[in-house]
Amino acid sequence: MSRSAHPAGPRHADVLPEGHYTAPADDLNALDPKVWAHTVGRDADGVVTVGGIAVTQLAEEYGTPAYILDEADFRDRARAWRTAFGTDADVFYAGKAFLSRAVVRWLDEEGLNLDVCSGGELATALSAGMPAERIAFHGNNKSPEEIERAVRAGVGRIVLDSFQEIVRVAHAAESLGKRQPVQIRVTVGVEAHTHEFIATAHEDQKFGIPLADGQAAEAVRRALQLDGLDVIGIHSHIGSQIFDMSGFEVAAHRVVGLLKDVRDEHGVELAEIDLGGGLGIAYTSDDDPREPHEIAKALSEIVTRECEGARLRTPRISVEPGRAIVGPTAFTLYEVGTVKPLEGLRTYVSVDGGMSDNIRTALYDAEYSVALASRTSDAEPMLVRVVGKHCESGDIVVKDAFLPGDLAPGDLIAVPATGAYCRSMASNYNHAMRPPVVAVRDGAARVIVRRETEEDLLRLDVG
Repeated sequence: MSRSAHPAGPRHADVLPEGHYTAPADDLNALDPKVWAHTVGRDADGVVTVGGIAVTQLAEEYGTPAYILDEADFRDRARAWRTAFGTDADVFYAGKAFLSRAVVRWLDEEGLNLDVCSGGELATALSAGMPAERIAFHGNNKSPEEIERAVRAGVGRIVLDSFQEIVRVAHAAESLGKRQPVQIRVTVGVEAHTHEFIATAHEDQKFGIPLADGQAAEAVRRALQLDGLDVIGIHSHIGSQIFDMSGFEVAAHRVVGLLKDVRDEHGVELAEIDLGGGLGIAYTSDDDPREPHEIAKALSEIVTRECEGARLRTPRISVEPGRAIVGPTAFTLYEVGTVKPLEGLRTYVSVDGGMSDNIRTALYDAEYSVALASRTSDAEPMLVRVVGKHCESGDIVVKDAFLPGDLAPGDLIAVPATGAYCRSMASNYNHAMRPPVVAVRDGAARVIVRRETEEDLLRLDVG
């Protein structure tokens, strides 16, 4: 790999261009454990390692860009959530964050349940051997075929998102001679402190049935009357990348209010309450996520207090961490292609991936960290924008960060906390091939999702 110097770009000076970035760390070679998987470090030569393997070795064997996933870290985090909530609650991993057959097997082995939201995710779960009774099926527009497949398979719950789905699921269950456990998803009017596109509990959005105008109560009323449905509880999800627990407190208060109304009207105490997921992770050193045991304690206390006030038996709690488990376990490994200083502004660092493997920066204005991974450097820091190779000015991976001033083409850089949504939302924009997912554990690496090839692209083009 080339280590040649390049023209000097803007350094950390008294005046920097406006932007959302933090001051450079005292040591750009340091790796903040908040944003990296547990086994990530540097070897004696300064090369980043994960699971005991140097990224230079991974790049040589598997190429770049590549998602590098720390399997031990994934299992540790899954186990921490399962332990935190204990046997009196259910933890459903949100498969939309990242799902593969290997991940399904890890979840099964660690005792977690699985939440899916499409026919494809359901097919992946079933093909990898996840017991159907431990699967929850979400989605705001499940097709009749998807519903029939889920009911036929015996999924543990279907989350109903509309009045039409109440009828569709009941019809499918009755046609198959089954009684399908369901939850009613409600929107509780809580505005989560997150990006507009991932706040999901205010009324003006596509998910759930509103509480405010009595629609949720009517949904429960109709579902209870249908022989094909077994209404086991209420589901609420207030958003994503949330650090403040106050939103869950308001949501629980309103959901418990609905449970009380159901008891008073129908004489039925629903057995479960699902508070969704959405707990945040650290993308940068400024983020301060809570630990699973803190979240479990807080949610349990909130629900218990609300139920005691309503004189209800405390229902079984379910949660759906996805990002909070897989997000920190992976990083994306890139090779630097060009380094372009813009005097008085910043240096543009182009890598061999971009928005096709991480759309979140363009879509959500998400912030990420970045580190020089193939070596260390004592050079002065420079302000950089890490960009991709696609024909879009918005093709940005890391908006503003600091990297060593001697960064050069051929260097490897790594962007942490890309385990959630990056591979799930990856695309073939500009006919890019989606990167592989390489799982690393105890000094061994293996591909769990292979890199796409030109043959894959052309195979679908039947013209």
